[in-house]
Amino acid sequence: MGRLTVRRPVLRLGPDGPRRRPDSLAAEEPLEIRVDGKPLSVTMRTPGHDVELAHGFLLTEGVLGSAGDIAVARYCDSLDENGRNTYNVLDIALAPGVEPPDTSVERNFYTTSSCGVCGKASLDAVRLKTRFSPAADEVPVSYPTLVSLPDTLRQAQRVFDSTGGLHAAGLFTGDGELLVAREDVGRHNAVDKVLGWALLNGRVPATGTVLMVSGRASFELVQKAVMAGAPVLSAVSAPSSLAVELADEAGVTLVGFLRGDSMNVYTHSQRIS
Repeated sequence: MGRLTVRRPVLRLGPDGPRRRPDSLAAEEPLEIRVDGKPLSVTMRTPGHDVELAHGFLLTEGVLGSAGDIAVARYCDSLDENGRNTYNVLDIALAPGVEPPDTSVERNFYTTSSCGVCGKASLDAVRLKTRFSPAADEVPVSYPTLVSLPDTLRQAQRVFDSTGGLHAAGLFTGDGELLVAREDVGRHNAVDKVLGWALLNGRVPATGTVLMVSGRASFELVQKAVMAGAPVLSAVSAPSSLAVELADEAGVTLVGFLRGDSMNVYTHSQRIS
């Protein structure tokens, strides 16, 4: 498996003058996801939890409905100049009877770690229909629970402590119990890893949960919550207008600017007590 961090020399400038020292950087490497041998997507990600990432990606693209929809996931065809496996190509074999991804929802062959929607073949393909609508999920989430989530997620960001360069996502119960947290250089990759964990552990649909992200709430992150059936999405930063529109339409409680003891609730505030 690739490294989570890379050590590099850096010139530090400050009031005490210049100093050279080693610095830890968050690792970023390409991951090519193939389905039944056919390339589907390349994303720049932090190595680790790649099988979860692929499960979450295919779940939120509408390909998977359960962990049983995948027969096997294996690394392949990714050797460096010395013949060592780089673990940067993951081939997903779908179970018999599972429909492969429609070409209309394929990402362009290169997708940046920070943006998923911009790599879509067409904008119309973004509005996918979920198998697990969260609209009827009436999970109550208290104000004190919500304000506790950023600190809990932050405490789970082990690689961030050494690099300062990673996004995080976490899946919580309605009572604030952290089920899983994942870090990645890409916001949507971190969410895919969390939702892939949920799929592999029988937690999809993600009924009664809160999906928490360390950055802003984009359209695609709301879409991922909808596709997994998560009724609440909270973010420490701002949502986009399209994210609010989709959350309102799909029945997701969308919380933004969740910092300290305050927050903005943009949609479906009835779940918050």
